[in-house]
Amino acid sequence: MSPNTRRLLSFLGILAVLVAVWEGYKWMGTATGGVWPGTGVELPVRTNERSMPHTWDVVIALLRPARRGGDMLLLVLLKAALFTWRSALLGFVLGSAVGFGLGVLFVRSALAERGLMPHVVASQTVPILAIAPILVVWAGRLNITRWLVVAVVSAYLAFFPVAINTLRGLRSPDATASELMRSYAATPNQVLWKLQVPAALPYLFPALKIAATAAIIGAIVGELPASMPDGLGRAILNFAAAFSAAPAKLFASILVASLVGIGFVGVVVLAERMLIPPSRRLEDAGETAGRRGRDLKEVVA
Repeated sequence: MSPNTRRLLSFLGILAVLVAVWEGYKWMGTATGGVWPGTGVELPVRTNERSMPHTWDVVIALLRPARRGGDMLLLVLLKAALFTWRSALLGFVLGSAVGFGLGVLFVRSALAERGLMPHVVASQTVPILAIAPILVVWAGRLNITRWLVVAVVSAYLAFFPVAINTLRGLRSPDATASELMRSYAATPNQVLWKLQVPAALPYLFPALKIAATAAIIGAIVGELPASMPDGLGRAILNFAAAFSAAPAKLFASILVASLVGIGFVGVVVLAERMLIPPSRRLEDAGETAGRRGRDLKEVVA
């Protein structure tokens, strides 16, 4: 069985388990009157239709109109997802570029690393809900388009993992390889692009996967203080306000947002498989080593 097949089966298996847990919890709450079996302790989450819709009700809600006489909810959410993804894509590109640039700077200058790294780490401790309104106000005074502000918020979350893994990857080449490049009088830029960057790619792509999901989250959160009329952030906020009347719509919007993030990561994975051979990918290298170990045990046995 190929690794891709195993990953797909694992994903489907976990999904089936999550659906079974959801439906089992709902069935238990309905059967016991909202308490743990054999006790009088109430369940932490109510299992009525206003709090926990059935999983199939969420799927059915996607195929029904978002509002009376309106478009189908799935179509509305797909349009919102496309709007959000535009900002997330720009934020992903900006954040990745800034993160890569910081990694190169830190490798080139120990002084810059000592001076800036604490600020880079501290930037991730500031809640994004505090940063986004500030950026919106500043952008309003500068007459900057609001969706660009959302992209900046998205980039704010995306740059950090790229910076850390780029730094780690650029330092991964063996000392002997670096010494060989210097013996050939290679310039720092030649060492960077011919030795360090190729060595850093296996470390960079895992960070890009994290950055892709962070960019989606940043775009959704950034749309709220920016008062964007479109996008998944506005859709989630609207359906959250009507949660008690139509909870399935909120869960459907969350499902679509999750699928957008999964699709974005899938694009990064596809790029990784096109640019890096299997033997150099970190996760595939681990699987290959494990497979060789199992084969060796079988031969010895």
